[in-house]
Amino acid sequence: MPKINGNQVKPGNVLQHDGGLWVTVKAEHVKPGKGGAFAMVELKNLIDGRKLNERFRSDDKVERVTLEQKDYTYLYEEGDNLVFMDKETYDQIELAKDWVGEDQVRFLQDGMTVVVESFEERPIGISLPEQVVLEVVETEPTVKGQTASSSYKPAKASNGMRIMIPPFMGTGERIVVSTETGEYVRRAD
Repeated sequence: MPKINGNQVKPGNVLQHDGGLWVTVKAEHVKPGKGGAFAMVELKNLIDGRKLNERFRSDDKVERVTLEQKDYTYLYEEGDNLVFMDKETYDQIELAKDWVGEDQVRFLQDGMTVVVESFEERPIGISLPEQVVLEVVETEPTVKGQTASSSYKPAKASNGMRIMIPPFMGTGERIVVSTETGEYVRRAD
């Protein structure tokens, strides 16, 4: 693994530090009046989510880790696990629902391509597409004359999620939703 100087640490870098894998959340470079420059770095553990604030001097060496990213297809849910298939080798892996996270599980759809990040053959993260298409299964009827209003109305999407949609949309329409924020983006084509 390549070693980099402590002052080269940037947000998004994955480091091997204190016997664990850490992603850099924030990095602030400080040049005090006395002494050498250093980087104040906020780290988040990729395995258990702990946070750590660390100070790296410019002559400190830290190990930067490169994660392997591979495309997988979501197949199905089996009990408390989710089954994914490697698009190249057709090997299947099972990941626990609570490990993937409730925020991401709700957006998974059959056949969806996701990116699984691994370190030394061990999955440590999963990335969904930025947006997904869902169908509105329940909402209030459109009120005539309210289409120019900028207010949104509540609706229920096909994945069971509650979402705010424009007042002119009705049941059965397909919408694009952001997987990061869980908010309505636009009407689907």
